[in-house]
Amino acid sequence: MSFRDNLQHLRATRNMTQEQLAMMVGVSRQSVTKWEAERAYPEMDKLLKICQIFDCTLDELVQGDLTARAAEPELAVPAAALAEDVIGYDEHGRAYAKRMALGVSCCILGAAGASLLESLLGDVAPALVLFLFVGIGLLLIIPASIEHSAFQKAHPYVADFYGDERRLAEKRTYGYRLAAGICVIFVAVAMAALLDGRVNEGLVGAITLTIISAGVFLIVYAALIENRLDVEGYNLDALEELSEEEIASIVGEDRAPQVLAKVRRNKRKSAVCGIIMLLATIVALPLMFWGTWYGEPFWRAYFWTPWMLGGLFCAVACIVIDMRK
Repeated sequence: MSFRDNLQHLRATRNMTQEQLAMMVGVSRQSVTKWEAERAYPEMDKLLKICQIFDCTLDELVQGDLTARAAEPELAVPAAALAEDVIGYDEHGRAYAKRMALGVSCCILGAAGASLLESLLGDVAPALVLFLFVGIGLLLIIPASIEHSAFQKAHPYVADFYGDERRLAEKRTYGYRLAAGICVIFVAVAMAALLDGRVNEGLVGAITLTIISAGVFLIVYAALIENRLDVEGYNLDALEELSEEEIASIVGEDRAPQVLAKVRRNKRKSAVCGIIMLLATIVALPLMFWGTWYGEPFWRAYFWTPWMLGGLFCAVACIVIDMRK
């Protein structure tokens, strides 16, 4: 019995489409089509993934006869559009967005707590509170980033299962979240101006930064949730770690030149933005620990300004790179 017959039958036992199998294996639907038409053959790592999916050995899959295996309705993949996300891409994207947004907000809350305690206890306690909240933020951000990278390596190609109707609804929600985050920050700035000179300065700073942290959470969460809809961008990021031969095996020889060009452009963007943000960090950290601004510690006087400017420069650099394509 041929590999093609075994694969077709195994898909049928799970009520699985070619696109769904492709997402689970990490290739394009065209690759699965070529396998079943015997116009191409999967690489060893893809064969092992198929064995894991269908609970069979490599010998059974390649040389054996699995066409007698009975249907497995309890393991069948639902046919609904949303259920086509058979690898948990959407759930992973939501969890990643929440943890990253919470991590950033924790860093700002650290500055809020430091501002409050400085007016109450002196100079030592504020720094400890700041470091504590920044540490909590990093405990959320770093593991989330590592898990996201591992997910990309495990699933380097995801078929776009978001329909036009759902994508439109998500875009609308993104607009509401973004507008709400901006409004919250405006409220914080207005409240700071209103309370200035009337309430203890440290308390004003704590209240302002706490409200700002909520606005930043909404903005970062909205941006990352919306970004997960860019499945093509996700695929390009995931493919950056692979060789040109591996990329061609995933997307197919006919699409390989176009995809490789996009991957190279994406790598240039990542390199440029990485350099910009590294320079911003080199400037910001000394200011945070040792600098002063009109007699105030920089953690109170917006030491994060270099990172904000770095983000703007990254956006400009990406636009320029895209224009030069």
